[in-house]
Amino acid sequence: MPTRLYSVVVDAADPAALARFWSTALGWPITFEEPDEVVVAPTEDEAGLPTGPGLPLVFVAVDDPKLVKNRVHLDLASTSAAHQAELVERVRRAGARPLDIGQGAVPWMVLADPEGNEFCILEPRDEYRATGALAAVVLDTPDPVTLTPFWEAASGWSAEVLAGGDARLTRPDGDGPYLELLRNDDARVAKNRVHLDVAPAAAEDQGAEVDRLLRRGATHADVGQGEKGERSWAVLADPEGNEMCVLSPRD
Repeated sequence: MPTRLYSVVVDAADPAALARFWSTALGWPITFEEPDEVVVAPTEDEAGLPTGPGLPLVFVAVDDPKLVKNRVHLDLASTSAAHQAELVERVRRAGARPLDIGQGAVPWMVLADPEGNEFCILEPRDEYRATGALAAVVLDTPDPVTLTPFWEAASGWSAEVLAGGDARLTRPDGDGPYLELLRNDDARVAKNRVHLDVAPAAAEDQGAEVDRLLRRGATHADVGQGEKGERSWAVLADPEGNEMCVLSPRD
């Protein structure tokens, strides 16, 4: 089995505070907390399995300030106009603020979380009715069609090209959220503050999976992670330079 998309990692000046915001926004609990790392994930049953669709969000402590628009952002789903309005009000009370990134008059709401990370609350759309609270993880790219085969190989999800040349990847079981690659010509000028982690299955070999992704166009990346022996993950960049981690094998 190849690697599969495992989590979304967000750099944070205050991981605990930012995790509390996203716990409120998504209605998910904080499932792990240490001073330098906090996890927000869908509710789990007694066996530790998620009770609904979702993808864990991992908030890690960094000292670097946010300087540019993120290349990865989250889209939240709504089920009705009233629900969308309620979500907007909920996140604004929790510390979000409206944001103008040049979107013009659109039916979705663009906001920034308390540390300035862009996200959207979408108007009701049929394609997101089964995704749960998190509709999509969105990756900006100047060429979605060219980048999609790499992320199909890295995530283990199936891809389709949408009208206009954007792309959407879906989990094998069909549950949400989607991974969406949307066309954006803005140049990448800094390390991404939001990145994706992938992981091989428990019986697979991490080194072999790193080599497979390197053959697919990934490169090794140095983000100050230290020597290989000091960590259990490998830091790579996708063919467009977006940082990602290959975690140790796990269930």
